[in-house]
Amino acid sequence: MAMAEKFDSLEEHLEKFVENIRQLGIIVSDFQPSSQAGLNQKLNFMVTGLQDIDKCRQQLHDISVPLEVFEYIDQGRNPQLYTKECLERALAKNEQVKGKIDTMKKFKSLLIQELTKVFPEDMAKYKAIRVKKACFRLAKFY
Repeated sequence: MAMAEKFDSLEEHLEKFVENIRQLGIIVSDFQPSSQAGLNQKLNFMVTGLQDIDKCRQQLHDISVPLEVFEYIDQGRNPQLYTKECLERALAKNEQVKGKIDTMKKFKSLLIQELTKVFPEDMAKYKAIRVKKACFRLAKFY
């Protein structure tokens, strides 16, 4: 069974369970002795529903949910906001790191230019060594 099917199955069982609990609440709130059979049936459905949910749980034992998601739920927030905010934080961090990388590349380029002006012979040797290492890496790669 594919992972999506497992989640769909769990969702279906949870929806049935919630609906059964809702109906059970209606029966209990207006209980009449004549509704005892219906109450017993709903209680049995509740037990069966919990067993079905437990079977689904066993199929999804390797899934881990960040605790922050439960905090979102406890606060009455949509748990999908957690994913959205995580992605937004990751994008912001990515932009920040990209900016640092670009700055370092510019610094390296300017440093090489200035060193070439001050130490032209040494920098020519340095560049020759870099070319040899790059060629060696390429030859090793292929």
